[in-house]
Amino acid sequence: MENYIVSARKYRPSTFESVVGQRALTTTLKNAIATQKLAHAYLFCGPRGVGKTTCARIFAKTINCMTPTADGEACNQCESCVAFNEQRSYNIHELDAASNNSVDDIRQLVEQVRIPPQIGKYKVYIIDEVHMLSASAFNAFLKTLEEPPRHAIFILATTEKHKILPTILSRCQIYDFNRISVEDTVNHLSYVASKEGITAEPEALNVIAMKADGGMRDALSIFDQVVSFTGGNITYKSVIDNLNVLDYEYYFRLTDCFLENKVKLFQEQYPNVQIENFYTDSMNDRAMMDISNHVFLVKKNQVTQIK
Repeated sequence: MENYIVSARKYRPSTFESVVGQRALTTTLKNAIATQKLAHAYLFCGPRGVGKTTCARIFAKTINCMTPTADGEACNQCESCVAFNEQRSYNIHELDAASNNSVDDIRQLVEQVRIPPQIGKYKVYIIDEVHMLSASAFNAFLKTLEEPPRHAIFILATTEKHKILPTILSRCQIYDFNRISVEDTVNHLSYVASKEGITAEPEALNVIAMKADGGMRDALSIFDQVVSFTGGNITYKSVIDNLNVLDYEYYFRLTDCFLENKVKLFQEQYPNVQIENFYTDSMNDRAMMDISNHVFLVKKNQVTQIK
């Protein structure tokens, strides 16, 4: 039986072009490579699951590519690219700062920086979750980051930029990754569904995208969960049932009962819903007027965002 690979790993971008929702940043990185204007240190920051580590790996592979394509992508055929794709490259080192945050770990890294690359132009060091480094580890890393060897490039990735020392920030080019829009997320989920032979309603994918809150990794994880629940036929009803979210029609029914002063009827239909401190005899009640204005606004614009 073939080993199952989750969608977040199976469809992880391998080129700048395939990165979703970060067009401005990927274009900047490609231009920097094309013009050979590479900084010695980069800081990729932003929410989880938006492509920071993925872009760092693509960037590291591309700057060491021996025969890049005309559009600034790695060729995936030269020795450097093949070694990276097979996870045996000695020019690209990844360090998880969450579990390697001591001074000794950084000193060991600093010693490796002195060794020039055997294949390619640069040795690239990707430090993920860099905000987890201790203060003493940051200080040990500071001098190397300020004056690194010509062959060394550092790419730092973090979800919490405010925890990084200002002296570190001032020595890096900072790239802020945005949350991925609902539209881009839905388009990518549609692509994944078509590749996997899964039928999915656009409304269902829209709910998944909003539930992910701008994170593509979260969206793909939810997608896999719903696929397991539905057996490959993703519908709007199955998604809201599986994710335990209330659709807007539920709120419309609730507010209709309020507008018609049928709170007791609503409580009979939905006994699990607790309505406290709410009572009105007429539409002149201030609370009822506020609710009615909000309801008409929602119905007019057909807002589909679920909070």
